[in-house]
Amino acid sequence: MQLVPIGERVIIKPITKEKTKGGIYIPESVREDKKQGIVVAVGKTKDGKDLPISKGDHIIYGGYSSEEIEIDGEKYIILEFKDVIAKIKNSD
Repeated sequence: MQLVPIGERVIIKPITKEKTKGGIYIPESVREDKKQGIVVAVGKTKDGKDLPISKGDHIIYGGYSSEEIEIDGEKYIILEFKDVIAKIKNSD
């Protein structure tokens, strides 16, 4: 199944576990930092232009108006593009 967001929305796969330097996984429920995810699909602006993020981008997001869904046992979040705070780029 392919998810396609309508309007200025983004579908992400949340990063639910973070590993410490010692190899211990910290679940999302006890982390205090910003929420992170990997972009799965991106909608378009009202005039049909592409949004400045793409599939596969690692993002930080905030906001309280997201929708959580589960498809084939995988958790996804649909959020408004305005809730995307930053794109994480690897330093090359």
